[in-house]
Amino acid sequence: MQNQNLLNNSEAAAYLGVTEGTMMVWRSTGRYQIPFIKVGRLVRYRLNDLNTFLDSRTQTKTA
Repeated sequence: MQNQNLLNNSEAAAYLGVTEGTMMVWRSTGRYQIPFIKVGRLVRYRLNDLNTFLDSRTQTKTA
């Protein structure tokens, strides 16, 4: 695994276009199952996991 593929909470939020607070809420409530890495108090997201999440949210038509 390469460190350049790991994003902190702020970077992951910017990548997804949401706030840092939203990322924290999603992580703590499990609203979306975005895998994250936690070492002590540090939280990191794999870029590939964020792309997989975005792919899973892709829609082809409105409900």
